[in-house]
Amino acid sequence: MNIQLSEHFTYKKLIRFTLPTIITSIYGVVDGLFVSNCVGSDSFAAINLIMPVIMITGAIGFMFGTGGSALVSKILGEGDKEQANKIFSLLIYLLIGIGIILSIIGMIFIKPIASMLGAEGYLLNECVTYGKTLLIALVPFFLQNCFQSFLVVAEKPQMGLKISICAGVVNMVLDFLFVYAFKMGVFGAAIATGISQFVGAIIPFVYFIRKNDTPLRLIKTQFDGKAILKVCTNGSSEMLTNISLSLVNMLYNMQLMKFAGADGISAYGVIMYTGFLFTGIYIGYSIGTAPIIGYHYGANNTDELKNLLKCSLKMIGIVSVVLTILAEITARPISYIFVSYDSNLIEITVNAIRVYSIAYLLSGFNSFISAFFTALNDGVVSAIISFLRTLVFQTISILVLPTIFGLNGIWVALFIAEILSLIVSLIFLIHNRKKYQYA
Repeated sequence: MNIQLSEHFTYKKLIRFTLPTIITSIYGVVDGLFVSNCVGSDSFAAINLIMPVIMITGAIGFMFGTGGSALVSKILGEGDKEQANKIFSLLIYLLIGIGIILSIIGMIFIKPIASMLGAEGYLLNECVTYGKTLLIALVPFFLQNCFQSFLVVAEKPQMGLKISICAGVVNMVLDFLFVYAFKMGVFGAAIATGISQFVGAIIPFVYFIRKNDTPLRLIKTQFDGKAILKVCTNGSSEMLTNISLSLVNMLYNMQLMKFAGADGISAYGVIMYTGFLFTGIYIGYSIGTAPIIGYHYGANNTDELKNLLKCSLKMIGIVSVVLTILAEITARPISYIFVSYDSNLIEITVNAIRVYSIAYLLSGFNSFISAFFTALNDGVVSAIISFLRTLVFQTISILVLPTIFGLNGIWVALFIAEILSLIVSLIFLIHNRKKYQYA
């Protein structure tokens, strides 16, 4: 039975409604697993070195998805279905055009960027190969992420789950064939990812362009500068988050190269890939609840806003404790899965995961509160939280703490940044409680 945005959400309904976006956010560990075990630690380090650059180019897709879904769900809550569809269609068409332009620019500058990040020789060639191949598939990457948000708005999260599983299976099968069987290295891994993103983009595109039983459909539209500005404002926090995290990842890599060499970058790569499994739950939940919050905000249903905030904070509190304990317990098995071929690298990675994972206690609250304000169409507050959390606090921690604690200072940097961010998040949450009447 489908759950509608207008319903009252219990804990059970929230879990059922957001589960598809949670699963969507956590399956992207396949490339790293195959490359590390089938190609080697240097190639694994290469894809971790260049991946932040790909994520920066993809930030606009996340901005349109989160900011657009918040605005469209609010308009649906106000009862204007035609305007909601016009804005939805405009965003998708505009995203395709922007993706093509950024793809071309990215392929031109990928080599000097990789060189600037410290890659040279074999590492540089691997970075360029992986980066260029993924940039060819930038438009599908944009659309896949954007459609996942809008499938929730369309009250079809289960469809989003099926599409995500389909794309994930394609990625895994092709990784096995291209990387393991055909020995195509990072090129094969990138092709597998690109094809899976195309699958994740084309299915919802075809669905929305035809008549369907949801509130959303791709139709003829016209440029609306005011709506685009609102979408960019709403989604600016998510764009800033992706750009900031990518820049911070580059800084991590630079510091790790200084303190631990390529082994440090490989260990951080394992953290990033396993982090998809842990923080992906928070991100998926935040994306899944945003249209619900936006709808009830547009409908002026303050009682349901209070309910959504209370239920969400309670569930995140429980899940954060469980995930942190799980990360600590599984640190060694996870390390063996990725880097079993190097005993020294295993020990570095185990220690890194155990120190780094303490941050999972707090990161869920910060992710949700930022997304909560995006859903309320308050992009300024959301952007401030995201900017301080993902760029300012982490940058300071990464630069300062290693001078005091050495390599462990790099691993604990995120936890310190999350503490400072939670203070800021709670200040905004308390300050705006009367304005939005959610508490």
